[in-house]
Amino acid sequence: MFTIYKHEIKTYIKTLLIWFACVGGMGLMCILLFSSMQDSMEGMAESFASMGAFSDAFGMNQLSIATLTGFYATEIGTIHSLGGTMFAAIISTTMLSKEEDGHTSEFLFSLPISRSKVITAKWCASVTHILLFNVLCVGIYLLGITILGEEIAMKELLLYHVLQLMMQLELAAICYAISACSKKNKFGLGLGIVLLFYAYDLIARVIPALSDYKILSPFSYANAADILSTGTVLTEALLLGVGVLAGCICITYMVYTKKDLAA
Repeated sequence: MFTIYKHEIKTYIKTLLIWFACVGGMGLMCILLFSSMQDSMEGMAESFASMGAFSDAFGMNQLSIATLTGFYATEIGTIHSLGGTMFAAIISTTMLSKEEDGHTSEFLFSLPISRSKVITAKWCASVTHILLFNVLCVGIYLLGITILGEEIAMKELLLYHVLQLMMQLELAAICYAISACSKKNKFGLGLGIVLLFYAYDLIARVIPALSDYKILSPFSYANAADILSTGTVLTEALLLGVGVLAGCICITYMVYTKKDLAA
C-alpha cells in the first residue's frame, strides 16, 4: 500500500509545484503590491463598500480594502479559494479513474493488494498533496506579510486557512467519488462542480431568498470576508461539509470495491 502512496506522491508532485507557483505566486505579488496601492485604495474603499450586490458578494461591505486584512480577504482570499479547490478537484477526480482510462487497472489489481487498500493509499496521497499545497501557500503569504511589515488579524487568518483546507478536502472527496464511478478522467466535471459551488455561494449572498440555503455550498463556511471580519464559523455549513466528506468516501469504497474494472 505504501508503494502505491509513494508512486502517487511522485506522479503529482509536478502538478503540485505548478499550482503552488501559480496560486502562491499570485498571492505573494498581490500582498507585496499592497503598500504601493494603499493610498489609492483608501479613496476607493468607500465606493466599493457601497456598490450593493457586488459589495455583498465579495465581502467589501464587511471589510475595508484599504487595510491589509480587507485586501487579503477580497483579493488573496479569492485567488487561494478558487486555486486551491481547483487543484484539489483535478488530482482527486483523476486519482482512481486514470487506472481504467490508462488501461493499467489490470496490472494494478493483479498485484497482491485489495481494492480497499488501493483506495486508501490514493486518498492519502490526495490529502497529502492538498495539505502540502496549503502549507506552502500559507508559508509564502506569511513571508509576504512579514516583508511588507503590515499588521493582520493572525488568529482569524489561520482559522480561515484551516477552513479552506477542510473545504478543499470536502470537494476532493466529492471528486474522488466521481473518480470511483467513472471509467474516464472527468477532471473537467470536477472543475465544473467547484465553479458551480462558487457561483452559488456568490448568488446566495446577493439574493435574500437564498441566504438561508447558502450552507449548501462549501464556500459558505470558508469565506475569507466572513471569517476575517468576525472570526466566527458557520457551524451548520461546516457540519454539513464533514458529513458530505465522510459520505463521499464511503460511496467511493462501496462503488470501487464492487465495480467491474476496464482492462
